[in-house]
Amino acid sequence: MHTPHRSRLRALLAAACTTALGAGLLAGAGTATAAAPAAPQVKAGSKVVGYFTEWGTYDRKYYVKNIETSGSAAKLTHINYAFGNVTGGKCTMGDSYAATDRAYTADESVDGAADSWDQPLRGNFNQLLKLKKKHPGLKILWSFGGWTWSSGFGEAAKNPAGFAQSCYDLVNNSKWAGLFDGIDIDWEYPNACGNTCDTSGRDAFRNVMAALRQKFGSGKLVTAAITADASSGGKIDAADYAGAAQYADWYNPMTYDYFGAWDAGGPTAPHSPLTSYPGIPKADFNTSSTIARLKGLGIPASKLLLGIGFYGRGWTGVTQAAPGGTATGPAAGTYEQGIDDYKVLKTKCPATGTAGGTAYAKCGNDWWSYDTPSTIATKMTYKNQQDLGGTFFWELSGDTANGELIKAID
Repeated sequence: MHTPHRSRLRALLAAACTTALGAGLLAGAGTATAAAPAAPQVKAGSKVVGYFTEWGTYDRKYYVKNIETSGSAAKLTHINYAFGNVTGGKCTMGDSYAATDRAYTADESVDGAADSWDQPLRGNFNQLLKLKKKHPGLKILWSFGGWTWSSGFGEAAKNPAGFAQSCYDLVNNSKWAGLFDGIDIDWEYPNACGNTCDTSGRDAFRNVMAALRQKFGSGKLVTAAITADASSGGKIDAADYAGAAQYADWYNPMTYDYFGAWDAGGPTAPHSPLTSYPGIPKADFNTSSTIARLKGLGIPASKLLLGIGFYGRGWTGVTQAAPGGTATGPAAGTYEQGIDDYKVLKTKCPATGTAGGTAYAKCGNDWWSYDTPSTIATKMTYKNQQDLGGTFFWELSGDTANGELIKAID
């Protein structure tokens, strides 16, 4: 999805994909799918899923407590904890210090109680357990992969049952018993290119999801973040997302990052358009095209969540206010060039217009696009019209201290 795991390198990787994917498509042919119990039926429309980043507790100083004080905890139905790693064909810890060891002061803690030196569990995991005590209906999933850590899925796909067992054992470790209600798979991208190129075959994602459902059963959640590339011959075509849907409680199609300053010269374009608009740089790179494509494959609307970014993407060296202008490179961002949080951009570069159902902003030589409470309201109308299963967003720390964006999600 995002920084630091999701800076898009599509242009640089496109050439590398061409050769690698041909072999990968052949390698996946004829792979058998293990029998697995079907995912339980879920009520459409009401889910609000937010990503909490493990590394956000460092420079960003966004703690689990902030989920509570912003009012976000009362709005969320689910939290995706990002990320666990995938190495050696197994689910593994990401940053164990942040997850289980860091001591929280009374001021930093969800319940106002400081950690002691001898308690068996500290870190984010203990803080999330405290949050669940305050909100008994809140569910938490451990998300594995992400932009940087997806390269291990190809090896995992060689032994889906072994991978699923490792994930089950880690998610349900007795040290953090009761914390996780399931698993989220964030494979970027099966049988296609992201930070690296995968050649595991078109059936690999379906086989992995089937094995996870078999192991986790119907009592635990199994979800996945998936590509939003609905272009002809694009990433949706590279994997059997339709076949895998029977094993998923829901999918999170990443309907953002369609455009950005990895195309350093532009054209400028909103990174999360709801609809197409005159001059959009690439056909079908918009949310409504993605949702229509996935529904057209037979994936139930109730298993598709609408994706929203709590951040913007921007260029500098721009003279044209409307989308479609040229640029000289990425705009300066707080943590990474070309990207910044909504909470920063709303005052640094206030919105000056809308295109395709999302906002853009021209300030000085910089041009940004991002969602606002108003454009999120527009997207919620679309979500309801499409009878989608709910909304998810990347990620909690991008919102304001009082939760402007999450409060715009119905």
